[in-house]
Amino acid sequence: MTLGKRILLTGGSGKAGKHVAKYLLDKGHKVLNCDLLNYEQEKLDYLYADVTNSGQVFNALSSHFSKDELRQNKTVIGLDAVVHFAAVPRVLLKPDDETYRINVLGTYNVIEAAVKLGIKKVIFASSETVYGFCFSHGGPLPESLPIVEEDPTKPMDSYAMSKVVNEETAKAFQRRSGIDIYGLRIGNVIEPEESFLFESFCKKPEVRLPNLFNYIDARDLGQAVDLCIQKDGLGYEVFNVSNDNNSVDLNNNQIRDRFYPGVPMKFEVGPNECLFSNRKLKDELGFKPENNWKN
Repeated sequence: MTLGKRILLTGGSGKAGKHVAKYLLDKGHKVLNCDLLNYEQEKLDYLYADVTNSGQVFNALSSHFSKDELRQNKTVIGLDAVVHFAAVPRVLLKPDDETYRINVLGTYNVIEAAVKLGIKKVIFASSETVYGFCFSHGGPLPESLPIVEEDPTKPMDSYAMSKVVNEETAKAFQRRSGIDIYGLRIGNVIEPEESFLFESFCKKPEVRLPNLFNYIDARDLGQAVDLCIQKDGLGYEVFNVSNDNNSVDLNNNQIRDRFYPGVPMKFEVGPNECLFSNRKLKDELGFKPENNWKN
């Protein structure tokens, strides 16, 4: 692995972002966290930036990381990659129009600035919600299982709509620029201190139906981002990000019989393999989740 990449991370103070920042720092990267709030970590540089403000985004992406760096370098060193996680993280935290505005405009601003400043890689946070199950109405069933990246996106809420639009924005910028832009369709993020939740999930597995029974440990999300940083030349790609197994103690036959009767399988899966498939991320980037709730 090549160490010492210079990474600008938006949203590095959030639930997922703070774990991604730590993972990247532990791997030897230099990281600048651009956020509205500062979550302090050792070796993590911070710059206040509102991603909905285009001028602030352009300035942040062409900034020194620290006072020492400013003193030692006449010109800005530049970035190897931008990782964009800053967003309203779900519906019903802000009015729907504000959720949509912040998420869509923020992503546009970040990718536009990266492309125009000549940065060769952008990794952005998309979401499991694009498939249309998480915040859906009426309990729709998938057309087939497991859920894979080729499945249609069917948003039904302002958050999921914003993520689908962000993917189209990324495709457009990649098409024109030719740089690498990778979207991570991130599953339900669970922090290490939230491991107690799995006991309640197992007692009442139906609460996991909106998430297609998936989860991703926040620390393993950092691994997924790092693998994207290392992998060049894919152009535009999206990857589901989930753990290897489901978030309940039912096997897949039990889950299908109880919650997905009659839904066909695209391909054979293991008895406990996650139905929100991470096979593409594993096959193409070598993803190996290390934090399994059963362990």
